[in-house]
Amino acid sequence: MKEFRVKIEVKLKPVVLDPQGKTVLQALKNLGYDEVGDARIGKLIELTVNDGSTEKVKERVDEMCKKLLSNPVIENFEVNIEEQNA
Repeated sequence: MKEFRVKIEVKLKPVVLDPQGKTVLQALKNLGYDEVGDARIGKLIELTVNDGSTEKVKERVDEMCKKLLSNPVIENFEVNIEEQNA
C-alpha cells in the first residue's frame, strides 16, 4: 500500500451567491483595502489515503466528495493527489 496526501478544494459554483464572501469583501473595504474587487469563500480538506494507485485514490476521493464532502448542486471541487515517500 502506498500513502497519498490528498487536498480537496471545495468552492461555491460561480452562479451561487456567496454571502460570507460579500461580508469579507465589505470588511476588507472598511479596513482600507479598496483594491480588492471580489471575495469568495471555500474550504480546504486534507486527507491521508492508503491505497495502491493514484487512479484508485482519485476514484475513491471523487466518490467521497460527491457523497459527503461537497454539495454537487451548489459546489465544485478540485482534487490534488501527491504520493508520500516513506
